Amino acid sequence: MAQMTGGEAVIKQLQAEGVEVVFGLPGVQIMHIYNGFFTQPGIRIITTRHEQTTAYAADGYARTTGKIGVALIVPGPGAYNAGAALATAYAASSPVLLISGQIDSNLIGTGRGALHEVHDQLEFMKPVTKWQDRVVKAEDIPEGIHEAIKQIKTGRPRPVEIEIPPDTLATLADIQTVEGEEYPRPSIAADTLRAVVNQLANARRPLIWAGGGVSLSGAFSELRRVAETLGAPVVLTREGKGALPDTNPMVVNAGGGAGGGAAADLLRQADVIFAVGTRFNINPAMDWAPKPPQVLIHLDIDDAEFQNKLLMKPTLGVVADAKLGLGQLGQALASARVQSSWDKSAVAGLKKRDDEAMRAQRPAPYNVWEQVRKDLPEDTIVVGGITGGDRWAGSAFATLKPRTLVTSSYMGTLGYGFPTALGAKVGNPDKPVLSFTGDGGFMYAIGEMATAVQYGINTVVVLFNNSRYGASNDDQLTRFKGNVIGTELHNPDFVSLAQSFGAKGVKVTDLDAFPRALKQAVAANSPYIVEIAGDAAYQMDRVRAG
Repeated sequence: MAQMTGGEAVIKQLQAEGVEVVFGLPGVQIMHIYNGFFTQPGIRIITTRHEQTTAYAADGYARTTGKIGVALIVPGPGAYNAGAALATAYAASSPVLLISGQIDSNLIGTGRGALHEVHDQLEFMKPVTKWQDRVVKAEDIPEGIHEAIKQIKTGRPRPVEIEIPPDTLATLADIQTVEGEEYPRPSIAADTLRAVVNQLANARRPLIWAGGGVSLSGAFSELRRVAETLGAPVVLTREGKGALPDTNPMVVNAGGGAGGGAAADLLRQADVIFAVGTRFNINPAMDWAPKPPQVLIHLDIDDAEFQNKLLMKPTLGVVADAKLGLGQLGQALASARVQSSWDKSAVAGLKKRDDEAMRAQRPAPYNVWEQVRKDLPEDTIVVGGITGGDRWAGSAFATLKPRTLVTSSYMGTLGYGFPTALGAKVGNPDKPVLSFTGDGGFMYAIGEMATAVQYGINTVVVLFNNSRYGASNDDQLTRFKGNVIGTELHNPDFVSLAQSFGAKGVKVTDLDAFPRALKQAVAANSPYIVEIAGDAAYQMDRVRAG
């Protein structure tokens, strides 16, 4: 036990939990925590230009490293500003800890109009966090943070929030930190394991459908072993991409091509579908949705996924950690008589058909992305923004390594890409990190270019500049008879703007020049914008294929 302020206790406990980086934005209620960074060095503090970036960056850091991402903000408007980022992390089941300030403890709930006061901040945090709590005694800070970390490390790893009033942070007291812990993860019960092995081993056409839970648990080698033992094709959701390389002929992407593409064809042919670490969010009314006598085995750490009446009801729901569960299955199947009889060349043919269909729709961007993939290291991390350019890159720019693709999952958060990529680069300083973003989304966090320069966060922004909110503009052109209003944008000179921050930039108007420009940007060791403009942007970012 040592005497310290509550603010210093926050830093000490984060250190005990193994935290290395905090993304924060200072303000009066949390200045004792900032003083703790000074008096208790050992954690890197990166100050951003907007509270939303603290949580976006923590999310990008977490999903690409497998570590917990930590954000620090003031209460009220700061907490609300972080809300969209928390919602994104919640959608992606990302392990993010938000530490929020509060108003003085004696004023909470009084409605006296204290600076940054909002009514019941814990309540408005509930929709975008798994757990939330308030600590009002300095002596309780270590235990409060420890419990927050426990909530992240047990069960489904969604964001959590803890808030601490400024008078608590200022209090000098004898405080004992808590030793960091690891917690047991759930494995498959013995009788359930036998049932799953029996179904998979006797299946003629077993199919694996793998999602983000595989990435979150780090179950990459375990997934590969099960798939290879079964000789089964693997369908990867957008969040699951990278668990196995896209170049594997037995790996296809969920939802690719018209009518669901190869994934839908494989679902129709499968007799046993094994969904792991995914919602398996398929409309039961779809003609390719599994139907009896097909068997659906669904393994997930969150049994709520089996109870959702709008999703597919599994034949057998299995609550387990993806890494432990797949490890058990791989070991058990190794000694089983596997009956799988997939024609691997036919599976590869379905995959090739999807690729050729995408290439036929848009040969120019497809070919460019293929070239870019060849030019960049396999461990290049891509944060895919809400832009048509990312859609085409997702098909032609193969994901080859685990945790190298970050998306906003079902939240579809415009503006998340660049600030999330900053966090990814902080966690992976030796890997290229690319932010694929449109001009509309990039402007949400343009001020963070200053953050990138200040801290040497050398992220490369691939900016598709078509001077519009592309999807909404296309919506007006197609559904609303060309009644274009409110979707066209006036933009700055992005290259000059980058240079004004101290970053670098280049404008590309010819698609053939893009691969070389991007290769140079990655090698530049600087925050960099590669702006794709003019007709090149129209070809790369166009949502409609016509």
